[in-house]
Amino acid sequence: MATLEDVANAADVSVSTVSRVFNDPDKVRPSTRERVRRAANDLGYQPSRVARRLRLQEGDANLLGLVIPDIQNPFFADVTRGVEDVARDQDYALILSNSDENPDKQRLAVDTLVTEEVDGVIVPPVRMDDPEVKRLVESDITVVCVDRRMEDVRVDTILSDNRAGAYKAVTHLIACGHERIGFIGGIPRISTSMDRRKGYEQALAEHDVPVDPALIREGDSRWERGTDLTNELLDLGDPPTAIFTGNNLTTLGALEAINVRGLAVPDDVALVGYDDIPWAMALNPPPTVIDQPGYEMGRRAARILLNRLASPDRSPTTVTLQPKLIVRQSCGGDAPDA
Repeated sequence: MATLEDVANAADVSVSTVSRVFNDPDKVRPSTRERVRRAANDLGYQPSRVARRLRLQEGDANLLGLVIPDIQNPFFADVTRGVEDVARDQDYALILSNSDENPDKQRLAVDTLVTEEVDGVIVPPVRMDDPEVKRLVESDITVVCVDRRMEDVRVDTILSDNRAGAYKAVTHLIACGHERIGFIGGIPRISTSMDRRKGYEQALAEHDVPVDPALIREGDSRWERGTDLTNELLDLGDPPTAIFTGNNLTTLGALEAINVRGLAVPDDVALVGYDDIPWAMALNPPPTVIDQPGYEMGRRAARILLNRLASPDRSPTTVTLQPKLIVRQSCGGDAPDA
């Protein structure tokens, strides 16, 4: 790898001149700048971003961190795209890490972000009292929570109304004639799972449908777990006539379990999933879903973070976006949108 000294020798200038070309170019004559840059291009030299940050004042790294739970989840892919688009427009680079909902992996990701002295971090907490989010705040790194909320930590937060979304899903199934409705939730310790279960139970209660604990399952929001938990529900002596799944990968797992058994959606089992699926219209039948605006949540989170960097003393804000019910063909009946 070419060094600063290699470029200086090739351009026949001093090392300090090469450094000024990349860090304070206005102080170097145009002809010299051109010669140095031509030499750097010929040698394949890339200025060290870390070294450059060491010469800048704190808070000027133009570097953001994003730690997401599952890069394979289309929802978090949308969130990432939203964050990245705003960061790029504002000339910020992005360090992306995948925690797999694993506290140890999240800890390693946070270690990296602290070491890199990023300007700010966007993160869905892995739990309501996430110690790594607290560590970032205690390290004076600006934090925005996205998709999930924290308790007892004053940070900006961008959410979707998960309770309202689950309420819409279950109300729609009830309107389609179902009362024995199974629920497959995500990891119990995170706020999204808690709120979706509350929305499920609220919809049942308001329509005088008893909550049956035997119909409630909670897992890890992965495809495989969705398959396993759906099989548990379908193995019951009195199985549900409909299932509400807590995220898009769980929905795919549920569809797999139903299809392997030779059952039909919605004739044998109706289904509503949380989060839309990019290839939904390729499925037969296309599933009814609760769609939350992942891309917009990512954009909002990035904008809030940049605004916080510009105005660090303002009070924290929480922005809650509304999900919507997309009715397709997996529920049966002719019920309108909830």
